[in-house]
Order: sequence, then C-alpha cells, then structure tokens
Amino acid sequence: MKVLVIGGGAREHALCRSLSQDPAVSELHCAPGNAGIARVATVHPVDQLDGAQVTALAQRLAADLVVVGPEAPLVAGVADPLRAAGIPVFGPSAEAAQLEGSKAFAKDVMAGAAVPTARSYLCTTPEEAAEALDAFGPPYVVKDDGLAAGKGVVVTADRTAALAHAAACDRVVIEEYLDGPEVSLFAITDGTTVLPLQPAQDFKRALDGDAGPNTGGMGAYSPLPWAPEGLVAEVLETVLQPTVDELRRRGTPFSGLLYAGLALTSRGTRVIEFNARFGDPETQVVLARLRTPLAGVLLAAAKGTLADLEPLRWSEQAAVTVVVAAEGYPAAPRSGDPIEGLEKAEAADGTVWVLHAGTRADAEGRVLSAGGRVLSVTATGADLTQARERAYQGVAEIRLDGSQHRTDIALQAARDAG
Repeated sequence: MKVLVIGGGAREHALCRSLSQDPAVSELHCAPGNAGIARVATVHPVDQLDGAQVTALAQRLAADLVVVGPEAPLVAGVADPLRAAGIPVFGPSAEAAQLEGSKAFAKDVMAGAAVPTARSYLCTTPEEAAEALDAFGPPYVVKDDGLAAGKGVVVTADRTAALAHAAACDRVVIEEYLDGPEVSLFAITDGTTVLPLQPAQDFKRALDGDAGPNTGGMGAYSPLPWAPEGLVAEVLETVLQPTVDELRRRGTPFSGLLYAGLALTSRGTRVIEFNARFGDPETQVVLARLRTPLAGVLLAAAKGTLADLEPLRWSEQAAVTVVVAAEGYPAAPRSGDPIEGLEKAEAADGTVWVLHAGTRADAEGRVLSAGGRVLSVTATGADLTQARERAYQGVAEIRLDGSQHRTDIALQAARDAG
C-alpha cells in the first residue's frame, strides 16, 4: 500500500512512524514533511492548503491512501478534490471539518445531537461579549470562533483580559467554565461506525503547575489511571456516536478522526471542544500504545468498512511525551537555531524516540528549529513513572539554545498511581 501523509508537524511524524512500521505499507510519502519525517518517509514540497496540488501529487505517486493531518488543510477542503478523484482519503470534507473550523457550528451540532456541553453565547460585538461575561461570571472562557492553532482560547479571572481577547476576534463563543479534569478521546469513523481509541491527557499551559499562557500543548500521557471505569463507552454513547449520526443526518457525513476534548465535571462529562483531526501532542502517546497496524484502520475509515474490522489491540504499557519548545514560545518563538543531541536522546531499545514538529534541515544537513514547538520526546514504560523518567532522560540530551519544556508532564498521575 502506498500512503501519502499531508502535513509537517509532530503529529504527522507520529503518524509516519506508525505507518512505517506497518508491513502493509510498501511506500510512505509525506508533504511537506520536516527534517525528522524525512528519516522515515519520502518528503515532497507542496502547498498543503492547495487541494489541486495535493491531488496531483497523490495521483503522480499512485497513492492508495491519503491521510490529511492538520486542521487547516481539512477546513480548506483539501480532502474534497481527493475524494472527487476517487482516491481514498482519511479526513473529513470541508463542510464536516467545520466541526473544528467553527465553534458556533460545533455548538449547533451538539445541540441537535443532544450532546452534553457548556452553556454558551455567540458574540460579534463588544457589547454582546460584555453581557455574556457578566452572565457567566469568572473564570471567563472566551473562544475564537475560527481556527487558532490551539491558542484561540482564553480562560481567565480577569474581565479586562477576557474582553480584550473577544475584541481581537471577529466572532467569539463565550461559555460557562467547566470544572474537573480534562480528557482527550479520539475516535476513527467512516461516517457511520465509530471506533474510539484510548484516552489521553494533554497539558495546554506553557509552564509547570498549569501556569502561563495557553499553547498548542506541552506534553501528554496515556493511559489515565484515574479515569472512571466505563468512560470510553459512556463517551461513545453520549458524545461520539450522536455527533456522527447528527452530521450524517444533516447531509455532511464526517469521515476521519473525531477528537472530543472533555471535562469530567461535578455534573457529569461535558464536551469542551471538537477537533477534526488527530490532536498534538496526544497522538504521540496514543499511537505509541496502539498495536493494531495503523494503515488498514485508516483505509477502512476512508472506504466505509470500519464495521468489518477486528477490535483494536493495545499495549498495557504507558506512554509519555514532552514537548521541547523554542525560546519565546508561544508569543514570539525564535527559529533558526541548531539542534544537537537528537541521536543521544533516542534509546537503542526503541523505548524513547524524538518526533519533529518545527524543524528543517539546512544545506549542510544540520537540523534547525523552525517553529514554536520544535520536538516531542516520547517514551514508553511499564508504568507512567518509568515512561516519564525515560522521556525526561531523552529531553536532557537535547541541546537547543533558549529552549523550554515543562518538568511536570504526567507527574501527578504517576504519583497517584503509586
């Protein structure tokens, strides 16, 4: 099977790593890729937002499956011309991808599907925003209606800061604050059948102790020893399946990866947000634990045959990933710095590996930083304690001037698990 992955971040590197280990994959390509992905796949220059370019590349490669990784190409409709050309594609249409592209659209779908979520208001003026903030009170939750690379949400007790964020966006969704721990749950779907994966938890704030600004994610871990028994089955029944059914009922079937960001509140499980693709950095730890070969699962979703698959197989091991970010991230990340120690960071026994996010190779073959989140160091272990120790041992080997990372990824969960 020839597979083409679209994207160039750590999520796509994780996908390519899993696909490269699948015996069913005879050729693996990625566009545009990055310096790390180039080690496991043939990379191609492409404008990932241009559906015609992506389709032409897929046709030239005679790809049997195209996996669209990032949200921006999905919302831009890159999957649509691929489907029109008869190429199996893993990723929703432009219409269905509005589940992530518009918070207001997602709220409307959830209302139609009776999915439990926070009460909210859609605001387009400063006056509407002020009224909504006062209706809920602090802490205030203000979400940019459109795509914002995981950084469009402000949660603050400062009303002035909340109003400023609302004023900086064309439209915002202001909603009640949801208490309780957060969980990320992915599901693969062909538009009818929904196949949930294993839950994970990520860390959005830049600094230890969940301090600092929101980011795209500074680390993640799986499994969740503290999660309630039956959580996945509950979310499948009350959130994932109703959402997929509602989108199909509306004539916009969702085929691809449905990501539910959840809050386990004192009043029950609530949806914080939906994404239309694998989440980063949760993908790194979820795929690290998946034992079923990935390509066949993604192809079944693309072809509408998920119901025919055997149950997914999972490792009992734990996985932890720690993001190494550039100096100045998330406000003004520095780029162009050389990265050293990548080989030393990886374990010969395969328990620790480095996934590239914002990197590029220069003319001399050196790996340079090229984005805010630069690398994800991912490790597996018998439990969370061993997995996080291995991940941080890997992080310690990496040299990148001014780099930053959180030191508390999975720390509390590991302690609580004993």
